[in-house]
Amino acid sequence: MANAPNIPALSDILAGCLRNHRQSQELLYRQFYGYGMSVCLRYTPTREGAREVLNDGFLKVFTRLEQYDPAQPFKGWLRRILINAAIDHYRQEVRHQHETVDPFEQTIVSEAPDAFSQLVHDDLMELIQRLSPAYRLVFNLYVIDGFTHEEIAGQLGISIGASKSNLARARENLRQLVKHLNNDEYVRANR
Repeated sequence: MANAPNIPALSDILAGCLRNHRQSQELLYRQFYGYGMSVCLRYTPTREGAREVLNDGFLKVFTRLEQYDPAQPFKGWLRRILINAAIDHYRQEVRHQHETVDPFEQTIVSEAPDAFSQLVHDDLMELIQRLSPAYRLVFNLYVIDGFTHEEIAGQLGISIGASKSNLARARENLRQLVKHLNNDEYVRANR
């Protein structure tokens, strides 16, 4: 697939970024802005917060680009940096708000079959945004980005049990939000 005439290949843009060329950095930012925002929006409650995480992530990309292995997909490397930037952002928010991650406790929650299959993607993302920051972070890391509880615990400095508990509570909160959403739609439909 050929590139548009005025847009250099990704390898050329990355080479320019390694030489600290502002124009290459701007091109890389613009090329991956939409993708980056989609990742960051999953971890932050507002667009402003997502943009802040995105900018922090790109700053890390530009300062650590020499660590990127060109044999690997760039998007995957970028995604990992953005997720780590979101985790850092979460940690800063927790420190500033003196908020703590819930103490660990095992919660057994039964899975309701097809509870989320009725929702369109945007509705589900909106519901995830309603979760508390701790629940949203663990839910996204585990369910969407495929981290293990051990990895989440290590990244967030919590116990594995706290990670499991936060995931179970996030799922239960989402289940309740879906139930409430379905009840609201039923009431509107039957007026």
